[in-house]
Amino acid sequence: MKIRLFLMSWLVMQSAAAATIKDDAGHVITLPQAAQRVVSLAPHATELLFAAGGGDHVVGVVSHSDFPDAAKRIPVIGDSRQIDIERLLALKPDLLVVWLHGSSARQLDQLQRLGIPLFYSEPHKLDEIPEAVVRLGQLLGTESIAAKRAAKLRQTLAALKARYQGRPIVRVFYQVWNKPLYTLNGRHIDSDAIRLCGGENIFDRLATTAPIVNIESVLQENPEAIVTGFNLKQSETGLAGWESYPALLAVKNKNLFAIDADLLNRAGPRLIEGAAMLCDKLELARKHRSATP
Repeated sequence: MKIRLFLMSWLVMQSAAAATIKDDAGHVITLPQAAQRVVSLAPHATELLFAAGGGDHVVGVVSHSDFPDAAKRIPVIGDSRQIDIERLLALKPDLLVVWLHGSSARQLDQLQRLGIPLFYSEPHKLDEIPEAVVRLGQLLGTESIAAKRAAKLRQTLAALKARYQGRPIVRVFYQVWNKPLYTLNGRHIDSDAIRLCGGENIFDRLATTAPIVNIESVLQENPEAIVTGFNLKQSETGLAGWESYPALLAVKNKNLFAIDADLLNRAGPRLIEGAAMLCDKLELARKHRSATP
């Protein structure tokens, strides 16, 4: 009888225990049981948590966590750079999912000293997005849901790779913002999306992840396509200014492309959807080669 009770107790403990995993900062995280009250400190992290099947466990988010729709109903405790510590603690979280370069390091250190486990999330490659879904599913105890959704994401990525692998290179300038003129280097996940589509980031080798460049440097590189992410609520994409340079190959070939920023600038599952749109744009740039006199 005692052995039977022990086995039943052990099985219950095992079902509640969360796996030991490593986050994107290389930290090892072990939870005594599956996380039940999670606070997301980045919009992309919120999307990853919902994709992992943990939406019901998310009790707090930062501003701009607006996808899926259910995320809009979750209490907001600050933004990606400054959070309200008192409001966060009142939520009694047993896990925080944070962005490496977004949240205040001072505040995160304070929360870690209070004993709240932190999972740092910052995928640098598209392949790491489904992996992040799986790992969060392990922490949330939603492994089966996370595994199915990760499998679909991997399937989509595999199809994109098969379709665009070996396509002629399109040299791309990725414009984050136009005033000042921000771009991204090769380490950023958007550059991985460009590579997936058979493109090449003209500022791939810059040391800074999000450097400021000048118009002259873009003109010197003479990209075949210019891509920017923009908010669909805004009419201004920042691309119109390039029309002043008709000799620029991207302008000459009519390859000024804008894609919804939420599909390009958030390292969550929807970035794979954004990558598919980006691939379509670069394929259009290839077609424009033959149409240009």
